[in-house]
Amino acid sequence: MSQPIHLGISTCPNDTFAFHGLLAGKIDTGGLEFRIELADVQELNERLSQGHFDVAKGSYHAALLLSDHLGVLPSGSALGHGVGPVVLATTPRVLPPEPRDDEPDPTPTPTVLCPGRFTTATLLWQLFHGRLAQPSQALFSEIMPALKAGDTDLGVCIHEGRFTYADWGLVLVEDLGASWETRTNMPLPLGGILARRSLSDDVLRRVQSCVRASIDYGLEHRDETVKTMRRHAQEMDEDVLWSHVDLYVNDWTQDLGPDGRRALAFLSAMGRSRGLVPETQAPLEVLV
Repeated sequence: MSQPIHLGISTCPNDTFAFHGLLAGKIDTGGLEFRIELADVQELNERLSQGHFDVAKGSYHAALLLSDHLGVLPSGSALGHGVGPVVLATTPRVLPPEPRDDEPDPTPTPTVLCPGRFTTATLLWQLFHGRLAQPSQALFSEIMPALKAGDTDLGVCIHEGRFTYADWGLVLVEDLGASWETRTNMPLPLGGILARRSLSDDVLRRVQSCVRASIDYGLEHRDETVKTMRRHAQEMDEDVLWSHVDLYVNDWTQDLGPDGRRALAFLSAMGRSRGLVPETQAPLEVLV
């Protein structure tokens, strides 16, 4: 008997590359019938919280907050070195040290845009600069235009923005991924494939097998994936698409491994220590 699976993935090139095999019908799904939706990562996070998907790409910030109901599959993560969100501005500036709890907030407080309240970008800003300024939220593709228009002082940018901000006349204020690596000496876990804990072990194993097979297919048929990536990417330049894939699709995408699992545990511990992840939340678990 076939098993329907409602799968959500992001429109980012790394996801459309990794899931090209499934999207193009190149993978033996082992009796699973995938209904695939593509959406912005923050929309996926919100809809995961509302129970809309069986399996979906989600930010690890969202995963930590939804761990009572969701776990992580070993394959499909965006995790690594040099992959973090970047804080951008229109002119060079240095972020002041965070005030201590007993110090007044700096004046004036800068305005900051982040790409969604459940994104790992927002979690990193809160971890490193949350006492400096609380961010507002916008769709990731709207942040660089808002900076250019002078509507915000700072913008935390993800996805293709890491490669294209100079084309907008913007400057790098801080690489939050580099800040994470300096503090932890670990790869940065950005997002992963999250699955309902209520799915049976057999279904979870079959979904994991399909995700891994699709990633492997993309790596073995790179040229074939370009049309799929172009169909959904905000940035159409092919060099940018491949820069994105080569940075975000790596050995940890194929399998989290021990380093990926340690990095996830450390991110959870940092979030809990700052009160950004409730102590009552279940530990985030790798399900297969």
